[in-house]
Amino acid sequence: MAVSAERKRYAAIMGMIGSGHAVSHFYLLALPPLFPLLKAEFGVGYAALGLLVTAFNVATGLVQVPAGILVDRIGARPVLLAGLLLSGLGIGLIGLAGQYWMVLGLVALAGIGNSVFHPADYAILNASVDPKRIGRAFALHTFTGNVGFTLAPATMILLSSLWGWRWALGLAGLAALAVVAGLLAYGHLLKDDAPAPGGAAGRQSEAPAGLRPLLTPGVLTMFAFFVCMAMVTAGVQSFSVTALVAFQGTGLGPANTVLTAFLMASAAGVLLGGPIADRTARHGLLAAAAMAGSAVLFFLVGNAQLPVLALIAVFAAVGLLQGSVRPSRDMMVRAVTPKGATGRVFAFVSAGLNLGAAVTPVLFGLLIDLGHADWVFFLLAAILLLAIATVGVARTGHRPAPAPAE
Repeated sequence: MAVSAERKRYAAIMGMIGSGHAVSHFYLLALPPLFPLLKAEFGVGYAALGLLVTAFNVATGLVQVPAGILVDRIGARPVLLAGLLLSGLGIGLIGLAGQYWMVLGLVALAGIGNSVFHPADYAILNASVDPKRIGRAFALHTFTGNVGFTLAPATMILLSSLWGWRWALGLAGLAALAVVAGLLAYGHLLKDDAPAPGGAAGRQSEAPAGLRPLLTPGVLTMFAFFVCMAMVTAGVQSFSVTALVAFQGTGLGPANTVLTAFLMASAAGVLLGGPIADRTARHGLLAAAAMAGSAVLFFLVGNAQLPVLALIAVFAAVGLLQGSVRPSRDMMVRAVTPKGATGRVFAFVSAGLNLGAAVTPVLFGLLIDLGHADWVFFLLAAILLLAIATVGVARTGHRPAPAPAE
């Protein structure tokens, strides 16, 4: 009976956190499928529409660390509720916008709401889930984000074809309210490391106040590791198809199939990496091995002309390796995080994802513009080798895993 109750509790926790994470990633891709319709409606160019995506990510990146501080100070649940409401409100109200500048402001509002998910989610998972299954919890958390990405384009196109783009965004905004309802009903199951109100006995923070926990060698190198991982993912997603067409002579359709193989294998790798992360303490070694293997494969792609089936196999292998690292990556962050600073630390390293995704398209686009499409794969390999260098430093400053909340 006790085991069954614990499994139900775990399922409820992952259902709430996972659904919120899926919604946050859904909102990241809610607008791009509608760009042709928004262009016609507001009479703007694609550069202005691209600015909407930039505004969302910049707002998230700027507010993420303050959101983490708030999580550590007042608790994750109220911050998560506020973020869901803001992001849903921002996306939903775009359906009522009459001018482009209104859309831009609402997108920024949604980005601010989106900033809370990583600090709040990881604070809750670290304190609420049995340490014996925390790797699987991290894997499911990442996987649900991938589900949100996957569902967004088709869902938004379907809704807009049935009722128009305004209703599509309005209905998308309601998804956040569904998650809020679940949090209000079952939120008592969610724990975090925030101090008890009024300084009452409870979880006592070991972390200094403010930003000091972010300035340790372990946390700073994990930030660098997150930047490297984001650069690899963004590079593959943004320009691998173009580079394959230009250097390998792959057709556009087959090149997109290669990218699809990478994305599908990455999602599978996340689920595979969860149980592995729970069964070993050598997360840094796992990450280094996966990065080294991926670097070798990218170096091969940059040096040899490969048939399409070989490219599919290579990119699927890289995707599997990269996906399998993510639960171990989160375990490494957990290991260098003082109790009471989970929100701040995970917010800070997650900002590395925003930074890596922001700088990569420019670098890779420049290489292709200069006629060096093969260098895209060499740069990917170099970034992966740099990521390996960060792993050893990040292993300093470990702390014991916190016991789960009663």
